[in-house]
Amino acid sequence: MAPEKLAHHILPNSATMIGVCVTAVGLVKIAEDRIGPTYVDVYFALLAIVFLGSAILSYLSVRAGTEAQGASTLEKLADGLFMAGLLGLTCIATLFAYEVI
Repeated sequence: MAPEKLAHHILPNSATMIGVCVTAVGLVKIAEDRIGPTYVDVYFALLAIVFLGSAILSYLSVRAGTEAQGASTLEKLADGLFMAGLLGLTCIATLFAYEVI
């Protein structure tokens, strides 16, 4: 039995993280009336694009199949983007919580 590819996990989780980012944008827009204008919504929107890139790369890796030479490279790129997105999401949420941004 072949091991399940990492891309099969990255794809649905990237889509979920896009939803998290879009929700955060909406909540920040609602809160801006009370807290004043911030750029946090822009940062979350940029992170949604990072997660979209991760989802697209993982989808292409899945579509390429296990035999394709580029599938492994696509999967590694998707993994890197996903981890960068998680790191960015954590940093932005932390800075926003401490009212730095």
